[in-house]
Amino acid sequence: MPFRLEPTFRDALAAASRPLAGIWVCSGSPLVAEICAGSGMDWTLIDMEHSPNGLESVLAQLQAVAAYPITPVVRVPIGDVVTIKQVLDLGAQNLLVPMISSPDEAAAAVAAVRYPPLGGRGIGNSLARSGRWNRVDGYLENAGDHASLYVQIETAVGVDAAAEIAAVDGVDGVFVGPADLAASMGVLGQQTHPDVEAAVLRTFEAVRDAGKPVGVNAFDPAVADRYLAAGASFILVGADVSLLARGSEALAARFATGDAGSRASY
Repeated sequence: MPFRLEPTFRDALAAASRPLAGIWVCSGSPLVAEICAGSGMDWTLIDMEHSPNGLESVLAQLQAVAAYPITPVVRVPIGDVVTIKQVLDLGAQNLLVPMISSPDEAAAAVAAVRYPPLGGRGIGNSLARSGRWNRVDGYLENAGDHASLYVQIETAVGVDAAAEIAAVDGVDGVFVGPADLAASMGVLGQQTHPDVEAAVLRTFEAVRDAGKPVGVNAFDPAVADRYLAAGASFILVGADVSLLARGSEALAARFATGDAGSRASY
C-alpha cells in the first residue's frame, strides 16, 4: 500500500492565516517531545546544535511527535552534507541549518538537501525512513516536495547578505537567531539590545522583499509581540528546558524558602 508523508513546514506556512508559534525541544527526550507535541503549538524545533541529540534520539523524537498535529523541524548542528543526509534519511522533512552568512553557504545547504542532478544528497531511499523504505511512491523523483529547508542568519555579515541569502533557489525561509547575532555585534548576551533588534528587523525586511517567510527566536513575550507585529511568519516562544528550569525555580521560591511556619506540619 502506498504511504503518504506529512505536508512540509513550507506547506504549513503557505496555508497559515496567522504566524505559526513553536516550541524548542532541547532535552533530547522523546517523552518531553511528545508532551510538547500535544501542547497545541504549531511547530516544534528538535535541536542538534546546542542539545544532547544524536541520530538515534532525533529519530525517537520524530517518531514520538508523528501522532500529533504539529510540524517538527530539525536543526542540524552544522551545514555538513553527511549530517544533512543522515537527518533526512531519518525521516526529517524540515531542516534548519545554522550559521548561514552568505548566499554560497545557503546554496551549499540546498545542494546537500537535493538529489542529483540538482544536488549531492546520497541515495539511500530503500534503506531509510525518509521514503518509508520504498513505500512512498515516487519519493526519489519528488523528494523536493517532501522536504523544506530553512537557513539561520545569526551574524552581522549574514544580516548584510540577507536579501541574497533569501533569494537562493531552494531556501524556503530564513530564521533569525538574536543570541549569536548579539555576540557578533559585540553585545554578548543582549538579545534585546536596540541595535540587535534593529538588525533583526532589517533582516525581516530583506527576506520578505525576497518573497520568503522569515522567523525568529524570542522567549520574551513582549519582544515576541514586537517581532510578530513586524511581520514574522513563524516564531519560537519557549523551550522545554527553559520552561522546566523557570517552573522548578518558581516552585522552589514558593515552597523551599526555609520558612517552616508557612508550611503545614505533619
